[in-house]
Amino acid sequence: MTDRNRLLEIKAVSKAFPGVKALDNISFSVFGGEVHGLVGENGAGKSTLMAIASGAIAPDDGVVTIDGVLAQGDPQLARRLGLSIVRQEPALMPDLTVAENLLLGVTPDRVRPDVSLSSWTTELLESWRTDLKIAPNDRVAELNSEQRFIVEILRALAAEPKVLVLDEPTEHLGPDDVSRLFARIRSLTAAGCAVIYISHRIHEVLSIADRVTVLRDGQSQGTHDAHKLTEQQIVEAIVGRELNREFPRKASHLEHSEIALQVYGYHGKGFTNIGMAVRRGEIVGLAGIDGNGQREFIRALAGLSRAGGSVFINGRPVDTALFGCAAKIGIRYVPGDRHRDGIFGELSVRENVSIRRLSDVSIGRLLVSNGLDTNLARRAVDDFSVKTPSIETPIRLLSGGNQQKVVLSSVLGSSPAVVLIDEPTQGVDVGARMEIYKTLRATAADGIPMIVVSSDAAEIAGLCDRVLIFSRGHIVRELNGEDVTEHNITSSMLTSTSIRHHAKVGASELWKWAAGNWAPIAILCTVIALLGTYAAINNPFYLSERNMIGMLSLVATLSFVAFGQQLLMLVGGIDLSVGPLMGLMLVIQSFYLVDGASMEHQILGWLISFVVAAGVGLTNWLLVVPMRLHPMVATLATFMILQASALILRPVAGGLISEGVTELIMTTWGAVPIGIALAAAMAVGLEISLFRSRWGVSLRGFGSRPEAARLAGVQPGKTLLFAYIGCSIFAAIAAIPMLAQVGSGDPTAGVGYTLASIAAVVIGGASLSGGRGSFLGALLGALLITQVNVVTTFLNLDDAWQSYLLGMMILASVALYSKSRQMAVAV
Repeated sequence: MTDRNRLLEIKAVSKAFPGVKALDNISFSVFGGEVHGLVGENGAGKSTLMAIASGAIAPDDGVVTIDGVLAQGDPQLARRLGLSIVRQEPALMPDLTVAENLLLGVTPDRVRPDVSLSSWTTELLESWRTDLKIAPNDRVAELNSEQRFIVEILRALAAEPKVLVLDEPTEHLGPDDVSRLFARIRSLTAAGCAVIYISHRIHEVLSIADRVTVLRDGQSQGTHDAHKLTEQQIVEAIVGRELNREFPRKASHLEHSEIALQVYGYHGKGFTNIGMAVRRGEIVGLAGIDGNGQREFIRALAGLSRAGGSVFINGRPVDTALFGCAAKIGIRYVPGDRHRDGIFGELSVRENVSIRRLSDVSIGRLLVSNGLDTNLARRAVDDFSVKTPSIETPIRLLSGGNQQKVVLSSVLGSSPAVVLIDEPTQGVDVGARMEIYKTLRATAADGIPMIVVSSDAAEIAGLCDRVLIFSRGHIVRELNGEDVTEHNITSSMLTSTSIRHHAKVGASELWKWAAGNWAPIAILCTVIALLGTYAAINNPFYLSERNMIGMLSLVATLSFVAFGQQLLMLVGGIDLSVGPLMGLMLVIQSFYLVDGASMEHQILGWLISFVVAAGVGLTNWLLVVPMRLHPMVATLATFMILQASALILRPVAGGLISEGVTELIMTTWGAVPIGIALAAAMAVGLEISLFRSRWGVSLRGFGSRPEAARLAGVQPGKTLLFAYIGCSIFAAIAAIPMLAQVGSGDPTAGVGYTLASIAAVVIGGASLSGGRGSFLGALLGALLITQVNVVTTFLNLDDAWQSYLLGMMILASVALYSKSRQMAVAV
């Protein structure tokens, strides 16, 4: 191999995090046309090294070159130079659709201009497998872990990379999809692509790699020709010692043990009529091609989904309908998707251990003993050899395998009656795997029954005493004793299901519709029409031209400020200062838009207003982004400063606005004020951009998952700067129709619009955490709020009813939208 096809070169790269040296002077090269394996224990530095290569992390020392060009600390540059990465935890944005995630994952030139985004996405999905049960408009949050990995892989492949990094790509894939991935890898290398393949599955590395680099404790142990190494030699190079890779001895004479768990006629979504018994000390494996009910079955036993039938523990009937009940009777569950279900990322290792064992660390029922939970966490870290700088380290900073060991330690140490484990060694290195197998076998030897689900037939065969094969939601075969072999398990899985069944456990079509972007708009239109009809029936003056003009003028004001609030909430922000800013705009204009003022003087007033608004947005951005204040704290401070400034300039309302200016602002087309017409047109334009442009997708993607958006090329600083300044500019625009309504420089006139704008956006379907929203929804939310205020007056209701109805609408909206998103998420 020559320097001409040296596509990735890593020279003397080092990286340290608080309390740990992740990488120490690492160097190696990857050439075009080769698959380069990268192996090591959990915490050896593999993922950190590839994060540096992809620009997600900047190294402390050393350099990275891609195709001869220096590239480090810049994901966009790395992507432009041709590097794509499939991460161990897919860097997808959950509130975006599959199509939108694929769009943000590639440079614009990779999207075919002659086809629609939906058609382009469909082609990509079908290029993987024609029976893939993923649609372009499916939200990523609705996909199961296997489907998310396939989308992540396709996004990397769609970029047509020169360098492809695959970090544990097969952890969630079934055998058929692993074969497809390997075929793609061979096709890419044949075309000159360089592939870095990271995996704990050594046999996979040897079957696909040309060369292998071994990392241990952040240091390189050399690069070797893969064809000259045995699996055992690689394992010993990884762990630095000889390792007994045999599974621990299985239990004997289990037929004489008492039955601990018995299930009769158990049925639920994805499985039917399941009957089984598990004895004390027995480990029962559930095998089957993914999607055939085995995972749905243990989730139901854990109380995570509803199921019918009979369940007995130690001869006593139990109700697993609710997770709290299942946990109370001693059923403990280790989820397969630890990132979504298993860990509390922002909490420390200590807190992640103790949170599942609160009864062991509590004094009475109210207080947690710091000494008890500290000792508990230290024992767990020592017993499971968890690599962490300290027990106070946030668990999100640990490697995937060490996160898994923390979860297992907290579950196995909680004195369970039954343990349910989904993928016990997912993302765990070979050395830690053996430790986990020994721990599971030792726990079972204490009389605790276990049910294990794994996609690794060798793991099931080596660990389990008995194996039940699932197919299409039924148990179709039971393997005992010497029949529990990898060959028999694989054979039973393949012969029981001739066509792979990719079941997607989700909600009804109604809930999926309710979780979509059009549901809030449809619901609001219905409520507005019903409320308007009721008001018109009870008071004919409601539909008069005078009332419509007045009401729609108020809607225009609230709509504009709501658009700004929506823009900011899309990226996970909020602005409490918009109301006082609107009041300050009125005060400023009251010095310039007065009778007798020249045109130049009036233009200066408009210019000053918008410059001040942009300055407020910039100030909010500086407080939130560089200074890292919480948006509510930062904009509350700005709220107070703006309100004080307006009151200093105008202690009381004054400065009458010129009648000519107010008449121009109040121009109508029939019963339609020009302000609401402009607001509606702006809402339509912004809505189209939000869902049809890369700009809009980037905004929603950043709000959905900022780090994933950053890795996809969205620039956080610029995105938030645009949103904060945009929000303030919209508040300045909203002050224009308010000028005609108030008629003078009233410093307090806009205060009420702060909460009203937030309410309009929330009612319109926005999420306070970002990633979801609609400008049409904000417009309709503003219309509904204004309509409620007007209707209560027409119906002679007390003013308190305005607050009652608004509060109920906000609660109903949040509850409906939140519940629909929960119901639509894949299990």
